[in-house]
Amino acid sequence: MKKPIICFNNFTFKYDSQKNPTLHDINLTINQGEKILIVGPSGCGKSTLGHCLNGLVPFAYKGDITGSLKVNGQETKDLTIFSLSKIVGTVLQDPDGQFIGLSVGEDIAFSLENDEVPIDIMKEKVIDISKLINMEKYLGASVHELSGGQRQRVALGGVLVEQVDVLLFDEPLANLDPATGRHAIKLIDEIQKELHTTVIIIEHRLEDVLDQHVDRIIVMDQGRIISDTTPNELLASSILEQTNIREPLYIRALKYANCKLTPEMNLEHFNKLNLYDCKEALHNWYKSTSIQKSLPEAESILEVEKITFAYGAQKPTINDISFTIRKGEMISIVGKNGAGKSTLSRLICGFEKGHSGKMFFAGEDMKDVTIRERAEKIGMVMQNPNHMISKHMIYDEVALGLVLRGISEDEIKERVEKALQVCGLFPFRNWPISALSFGQRKRVTIASILVLNPEVIILDEPTAGQDFFHYTQIMEFLAKLNRLGITIIMVTHDMHLMLEYTPRCLVIADGKLIADDSAVNVLSNKKIVEAANLKQTSLFELARRANIEHPTEFVARFISFDKEVRGFGN
Repeated sequence: MKKPIICFNNFTFKYDSQKNPTLHDINLTINQGEKILIVGPSGCGKSTLGHCLNGLVPFAYKGDITGSLKVNGQETKDLTIFSLSKIVGTVLQDPDGQFIGLSVGEDIAFSLENDEVPIDIMKEKVIDISKLINMEKYLGASVHELSGGQRQRVALGGVLVEQVDVLLFDEPLANLDPATGRHAIKLIDEIQKELHTTVIIIEHRLEDVLDQHVDRIIVMDQGRIISDTTPNELLASSILEQTNIREPLYIRALKYANCKLTPEMNLEHFNKLNLYDCKEALHNWYKSTSIQKSLPEAESILEVEKITFAYGAQKPTINDISFTIRKGEMISIVGKNGAGKSTLSRLICGFEKGHSGKMFFAGEDMKDVTIRERAEKIGMVMQNPNHMISKHMIYDEVALGLVLRGISEDEIKERVEKALQVCGLFPFRNWPISALSFGQRKRVTIASILVLNPEVIILDEPTAGQDFFHYTQIMEFLAKLNRLGITIIMVTHDMHLMLEYTPRCLVIADGKLIADDSAVNVLSNKKIVEAANLKQTSLFELARRANIEHPTEFVARFISFDKEVRGFGN
């Protein structure tokens, strides 16, 4: 019988700055060697639960605790944050936030240096850990020159070198492309099996985490645990839907086809899913659906002709790219980390200079158009909200662009409050930005651009770190703007977003445009998926396994049907 390593017993926590508790009467036992996934809408308390485990609560974030939390048989409130860090190692959502050393080797070795480990033993341990995380060839490399997936591996190595009993991952997939995310989940699984470590993952992307086995899924809502069960039991229930957590797409498709879902169908493991009793239902549903008619093409608003750009003397980051975006389109730009997607966005906005080729906005050559002039037409929301925020208070940050444009105070108030309501931030309008989570800061930056009413909005990972409720709220608002004629361009790793909201996508790999096609066709093309580090949709595989003659058509019909069910486009 496995030994319990984490025990919450009637545990309640209230931050000093808040009136009501964030966690209510938590009872939870996690056994040694288990892999646990924690899901729930934003604000449900899952991050606070993680902070309780690693000692940030109550040692960094002060508040009132009742009940008991034991880690390795010891009450956490009787330990120090340092002693807890030797038991629970945390890999943050943004790995840059936990780097100390300048090189990979230095960063992995940091805690060993603090413990005054002899140099020969230290080197041996660093090499062993670097092999475990597949980074042994990069020990001398700068951590800031690595890809997103590589940086996350280094952050993991810095924790593993401590030989902790529990590994806590806070949204490990938020900033990774689909294929890299898949590798990250596989790496976590391999490390857990090899080291017999207890693993706790806090993540919004449920379907991606389930690419590897998890023992239990904890569902939280409003500070309480509302479900603690196996993946198969959870996926057969309606709990995810009721708590606004995104279900795997193949589960939603089975429900649309009125298939009766049971745990015995092995719902967790898509490749082993028992479809025997569902094939006929899937075929009947497929025959009964059709695809919404597409709108006629409008005039072009943005034209890119043979753009090539390189940073300094390096090889081109963008290499001979050409495309046309039409007024009122909603389009996604996808590809692996480092492919050049963000650089392309910066070129369009004028943040980067020195490219060859031409760009036109509504037929006008943008060669001599200044950044300020471009900003009147094109708004950009960056991937990292901290790169955009310049004010201390939320209201002031969202209002800044309007203030600089000399808008009247009354109109500023009306437009700022509307943008905050849409982005789910109105209750926090008088809060300092420092009190917000990474995902909430992201919504602040989106709101600060939305209030300006630009003709084109470019969003770099608009939904990263968002729960399904706020994802839907933001995307439906963007879709509403799009229906009013505003062109929306999204740089994203989210294949769900790409399928559900953007009829067309541009695929970039190694600085080149390798596809300009519908999202459905792109994610049904294995060659493109592999070249751009994407992930083939589970809908395509579901159709194939159900022996549906045209799997790509099945995916297209699902997307069209799903939009109708959710009222998208009305």
